[in-house]
Amino acid sequence: MKQTIFLIGNPAAGRNALRKINEAAAIIKNRGHDVQVLLTKKRGDAESFARQISSEAGVQRLEFKNNSSLGTCHSSLLVIAAGGDGTYNEVINGIACTNIPMAILPLGTTNVLAKELNIPEDVEKAVDIAIRGRTQKVCLGRITLIPEVRSLKPPENSNTRHSSLVTRYFLLMAGIGYDGETVYGIKKGLKRYSGKGAYILSGLKTLLRWAPDKLTFTMDGKSCEGYSAIICKTSKYAGNFRIAPDADINKNSLYAFIMHSRNRLDILRYISGILTKKHLKFKDITYQQAENIEVKGNAHIQIDGDYFGMTPARIEIVPDALRLVY
Repeated sequence: MKQTIFLIGNPAAGRNALRKINEAAAIIKNRGHDVQVLLTKKRGDAESFARQISSEAGVQRLEFKNNSSLGTCHSSLLVIAAGGDGTYNEVINGIACTNIPMAILPLGTTNVLAKELNIPEDVEKAVDIAIRGRTQKVCLGRITLIPEVRSLKPPENSNTRHSSLVTRYFLLMAGIGYDGETVYGIKKGLKRYSGKGAYILSGLKTLLRWAPDKLTFTMDGKSCEGYSAIICKTSKYAGNFRIAPDADINKNSLYAFIMHSRNRLDILRYISGILTKKHLKFKDITYQQAENIEVKGNAHIQIDGDYFGMTPARIEIVPDALRLVY
């Protein structure tokens, strides 16, 4: 069946990104499909493109519960997000809770989602999966900032809008505390030129000034305290590290990895534990499955690798909110 494919591409996502986007467009045309390339120039463009596609396709945005149907799939329409995890997140927020399918072309810094889905970085192979792959209904995480007077302004790399109530979807994870503050500290443009080095440099700077407030996490009605957390929707983190081995993209669950120590040396131990797959053996962590999580206190938040805002926040599962091709 001939498809109309919108290729939303971030030419700044990685080395030779624009060349790969153009290569993908040529392959799609050679497969006999119509393709329209939409290139982003700034943060937020990918989401705007996706929302415009949804609007022009006459798609109604709905909420779904208890594995209900997403309705008739736009089988002749496909959106391919070409970039990194941040680009995917923007496109997801543009087409979430619609019946428009989405596929990915990995071009970014860490490509966590691509590793989770086993999508190769080879352009032709990734495009073939996008065109011929199976469409699965997957749930999303949804995070809402609880209104509060903020003493800190969001940085330029934030997706936070100027309102008292901000809600966004995520597919990978939400990092709260050390993780969020590390992303908060990344200088604009540095990520583009130094890739993973931007995260490492900011992580070291964050460690030197680390003086967090205590946070309260309430998970499905049960509470505990900690200083940092990674709320996982999928198993992998920061590349190919499995931080939540029980998490699966097809499960309607979140997995919370909560760190109870504020000590700088313990932060290094947590990081080392994640790298060596020993983090779940530590006695000063909580690892728990949940569907609803509320976080009280003051801490920075990142979602899917990009800065989001400040706690307090509420995190929940939205079943069957995305049609994902892989």
